[in-house]
Amino acid sequence: MSRPIYADPILDGAADPTIIHRRGTDELWMFYTVRRAAHEGPGVEWVHGSPIGVAVSTDGGATWAYRGTVAGLDDPADPGLNTHWAPEVIWGEGEYHMYLSYITGTPDRWPGFPRRIVHFVSLDLATWTRIGTIPLASDFVIDAAVARCPDGLYRLWYKDEGNGSCTGVATSPDLYTWSNAGIAIPGNRQGGNGHEGPNVFELGGYWWMIVDEWRGQAVFRSDDAIVWTRQGLILDQPGADPADLDFARHADVVVEDGWAALVYFTHPASTVHHTAELNDAATRRSTIHWARLTVEDSTLLCERDVDGLRLDVTGP
Repeated sequence: MSRPIYADPILDGAADPTIIHRRGTDELWMFYTVRRAAHEGPGVEWVHGSPIGVAVSTDGGATWAYRGTVAGLDDPADPGLNTHWAPEVIWGEGEYHMYLSYITGTPDRWPGFPRRIVHFVSLDLATWTRIGTIPLASDFVIDAAVARCPDGLYRLWYKDEGNGSCTGVATSPDLYTWSNAGIAIPGNRQGGNGHEGPNVFELGGYWWMIVDEWRGQAVFRSDDAIVWTRQGLILDQPGADPADLDFARHADVVVEDGWAALVYFTHPASTVHHTAELNDAATRRSTIHWARLTVEDSTLLCERDVDGLRLDVTGP
């Protein structure tokens, strides 16, 4: 069954999860957007004003304990309640890095409010130092994904809402200095499908990118993490658990030995296409689930209805 593995105990709006092993421990840390499911403000104000939540597992992801929210993520120039979305957290160059989508304030509508990706670093996952905003192709960018690629460069993929909701890409030699490198996956303006939430990983001899098309996760394959070929959709059909009938939304992937765990969120009480159509606490509520990925005959396969997944937390 595809039952939930986690729900936020305070605001009941866990979304956009990412999982990382805390080095030298048996801990998995999950960072996630905390939407305000019961907020009664106008429009989509409930999606904004979101902190970043943290949950920790010491049994490979079977159970999760809430650890609070991440402090110190606001721009010092922005007083009041601000918006934090879709953290990407990785280990690289001897430290942890967070690439966070950030919006000043709590807008009640989508258009007209700049969105930027901000870089933070940490040595322990608990305390974060702000490095600054990353200059990308527009001022309307969210949903960072970062990986070191076969050519030795790091790449940052992101949703560019300023260019048809395509996936843009930037490159870096050190995770600090970034250069724009064009478009990785086309969006509405390039003859493709609008999408968000890219995630990139290596599995089964290929590089893979998944993106959220708001009807399931679109899959793309690459030999070099630069040129991508579309495979199709996964997680577009309901799961077997009554709390997993929605299509999978904004996912992250953690690679194991020969397989991978894909962690995603759903709205258990709704299957509507767009967040703006959710209008009460029950339908806005979101929960975290995971599925199993494998590669067979150059195809990424996804098993949604699987229980008992465990991630190996041995090693550095």
